[in-house]
Amino acid sequence: MAGPGILSRWPTRATNRRTLRHFQATTSHFFTQSSQTQNHPAPTPLLNDPSGFGFIRSNPRTPKPRSAGVTEIRGPYYAAYGRHHLKDLLQTMGTHIDGLKFAGGSFNLFPEKELREMIDISHEGGVYVSTGGFVEHLLTHPDPLNVVDKYFRKCKDLGFDVVELSAGFLSFPPADWLRLIELVQSHGLKPKPELGIQFGAGGDTEASELKATGTSDPTKIISLGKQFIDAGVEKIMIESEGITENVTNWRTDVIQKILSDLPMEKLMFEAAEPKVFNWYVREFGVDINLFVDHSQIVQLTCLRTGIWGMADTFGRIASFRK
Repeated sequence: MAGPGILSRWPTRATNRRTLRHFQATTSHFFTQSSQTQNHPAPTPLLNDPSGFGFIRSNPRTPKPRSAGVTEIRGPYYAAYGRHHLKDLLQTMGTHIDGLKFAGGSFNLFPEKELREMIDISHEGGVYVSTGGFVEHLLTHPDPLNVVDKYFRKCKDLGFDVVELSAGFLSFPPADWLRLIELVQSHGLKPKPELGIQFGAGGDTEASELKATGTSDPTKIISLGKQFIDAGVEKIMIESEGITENVTNWRTDVIQKILSDLPMEKLMFEAAEPKVFNWYVREFGVDINLFVDHSQIVQLTCLRTGIWGMADTFGRIASFRK
């Protein structure tokens, strides 16, 4: 059992306001701009180059760092890759990539030197780096207060900018979510809670099993989301399982309900496959924040810029801005 010395290190409600004010004062305005990312001029894509294909109509993208239309890509998880592939990704598509997430606990498998190199390469390309929801594993540890605190300290030391907070496999009280958020902020990191309606999400469970488990009401996401935003959270990840992944029929009603009560710029939606991000951009426009696999960045960006698409989006994605 945790002793009073350990408990005393957790931020209390009395310190929360001071922590939040300090956090807001010492971190950058945009979620996509950490204190470690570097503002090297990005190569101009041919589509934006007057001497290239700049004469072709396309939807202009807000330059990085972006607060809307954010694209976070998955790091090595379903496919292994290292710094060379990451350099290739950023040299060719870096203008369109805002964040890199090491899904789950995948970063634990890297030698420290190689992980630091990938994080540094991301920062050089103006890309923030996020953990996956690994904290979910740590919360079941016999000494979670110590272990979670040490985990956040090491994440900061390694150069991570964002810590994802997931509890898809756990029953977790709202007050404890807020304590985790406060602790992340106290380490100078940005918390990114992940919420969903499906208990057991995150393990690529079969649709039949998830259906048998059942889902929660979307008002739970909305209630927690409002509390998280009040606590200084800049982006909330919406888990796809139970909504558009591993389901017989998409729960678009859940997405519409969430977006009717929470600001779109505060949300990021996991889009596990092209037909899903195609639907999101079709329904909510180019400013929707999306998390996709690194292999899908080109296809998604073609869709956002309006230069390509599927049967229902080809030539139909537009914007009105300079």
